[in-house]
Amino acid sequence: GRGDDFTVSCSGFDHRGVDPAVFASVMVRKDFRPVLNYSVPTQVNISFTLSAILDVDEQLQLLTSFLWLDMVWDNFFISWNPEECGGIQRISMTTQNLWLPDIFIIESIEVDQTPTGLSAYVSNEGRIQYKKPMKVTTICNLDIFRFPFDRQNCTLTFSSFLYTVDDMLLGMEKELWEIVDTSRNLIKTQGEWELLAINKATPKLAVGSSLYDQIMFHVAIRRRPGLYVINLLLPSGFLIAIDALSFLLPAESGHRAPFKMTLLLGYTVFLLMMNDLLPASGVPLISVYFALCLTLMVVSLLESILITSLLHVVSTQPRPMPHWLHSFVLRSSRVTECCNQRPQEESEGRGPKPIRLPHLKDPEPMAGWEPSPGKTEPKGDPQSDQRIQEPQVAGSWVKFSLALDTFLCWLYLLFMSSSLITVIVLWNA
Repeated sequence: GRGDDFTVSCSGFDHRGVDPAVFASVMVRKDFRPVLNYSVPTQVNISFTLSAILDVDEQLQLLTSFLWLDMVWDNFFISWNPEECGGIQRISMTTQNLWLPDIFIIESIEVDQTPTGLSAYVSNEGRIQYKKPMKVTTICNLDIFRFPFDRQNCTLTFSSFLYTVDDMLLGMEKELWEIVDTSRNLIKTQGEWELLAINKATPKLAVGSSLYDQIMFHVAIRRRPGLYVINLLLPSGFLIAIDALSFLLPAESGHRAPFKMTLLLGYTVFLLMMNDLLPASGVPLISVYFALCLTLMVVSLLESILITSLLHVVSTQPRPMPHWLHSFVLRSSRVTECCNQRPQEESEGRGPKPIRLPHLKDPEPMAGWEPSPGKTEPKGDPQSDQRIQEPQVAGSWVKFSLALDTFLCWLYLLFMSSSLITVIVLWNA
């Protein structure tokens, strides 16, 4: 039992206020753990309220938050009879006159900046209830691979500097669901992060031969991705979609490559402007996505340059097409004709309508010679045969160039869609 030595005489508290002299014995013993038997550990119940998530530093792996820490324990040096003092069951005292448990957060990297001159409630049974605000910067293992759709799990471990399990035991003052609900209701800032859940674990901490009691809280938070979707993903998606639609421009017109060059320049400027929104450390998936989009646009530009260069060479200096390539072009043309099912009257002859390039001239008859009636054209003229065969050779090369352009366009769309699906699956995993 407590004994009468630690019973405070509260007579007159309801008329004349608290007499400091009656608490002199308590203030003298404030430097000692308030127990009558030192073999009995002090039970300290703790809880906290997460009132704000101030900052998450991905580069330094730090979480800055604001907490209201609540601690409750029993001081066996204080007690009074409330019937003797008008029913007063609780008074407030400055914490400078009381023994306080040295509870700290293990992950914290800053010195506790709790304001001085705080007070605590003292009940007639000696129960102390102490609340203090804390701005805490803690180490947190941040995984930014799924940025901006990432979720983080940071740990707040409460323990004692000095007291082992023989001197101090930690418990819960509130249920876990109360802590979560109070924190969600108290958080008023609609910032970048939102609170998902808080879980608890109670492992012991062994340091050498000493064993310390501790309570570990796992705080799960989620980033609000709206800002990054609007400023990063949507503009990038629009630019890559316009780049894909640029394949509809005629390859022989020569306007596709400059258009793609302009898009590539605009995408590079976009990445430079949005660089401040990306995490400064690590390689998030969104950076891989941007690099992939930039690579696709570069490959698309190179493909347009290749097709434009090929058409230019064909229109100026057509060379004979290899036999295997000529056979492949004929088969492709026949398959295309069968799939299109053109009316017979629209296609005269088996070959498709020849495609003419701006720089390619039609064959002209020889100057100063006209076939007379009854006479046939001269045979065996190599220059005449060459002039007749040049448009046919150029037409075959043009068909091959357009078929290659179509194939590369579908390959580009296939790779772009598969890459986009892969990125979305990894984001949602």
